[in-house]
Amino acid sequence: MKDSKFLLRMVTLAMFVALGVVISPILRVEGMCPMAHFINISVAVFLGPLYALICAVTIGVLRMILMGIPPLALTGAVFGATLSGVLYRVSKGKLIAAVIGEVIGTGIIGAIVSYPVMTYLWGRGGLSLFFYVPSFICGTLIGGSIAYLVLKRMASTGVLTKIQSSLRNEDDSKELRSREA
Repeated sequence: MKDSKFLLRMVTLAMFVALGVVISPILRVEGMCPMAHFINISVAVFLGPLYALICAVTIGVLRMILMGIPPLALTGAVFGATLSGVLYRVSKGKLIAAVIGEVIGTGIIGAIVSYPVMTYLWGRGGLSLFFYVPSFICGTLIGGSIAYLVLKRMASTGVLTKIQSSLRNEDDSKELRSREA
């Protein structure tokens, strides 16, 4: 049973990674990738902060290798994905906390970390410390809003809890069931 849950988590993670790589060039506005934020929040809610981090790193590395995307693919995702999962867990399952984690993690922290990476490692001049904040915030608000609406609808029908129960270990599943009661 334990091995089958692990396998299901790995397959789910792989599906989100594939989805993230495929839709990123399609549903992207220059400087923003709203669907990446949708995926970060979804993975954080379904699987937790560690899997959200792994997903964001994997998607970012694949986008950099396959599509020539600059390191923004990493700096713009890893902090938000992780913070989204952490705040979702700490808040005991509040979807808005996951969205806020993505907005703060990517929109502010990731945007500020992107400045030295792009300036000193990538050689891009003429940037200020807060250069990426506006576009990152806009992207996270768009993707976060979509994630919130989709996940809220899933929660209202009970599908979200079923998915989480099938993906989480027994201790997490008991916590989910007690929250519903």
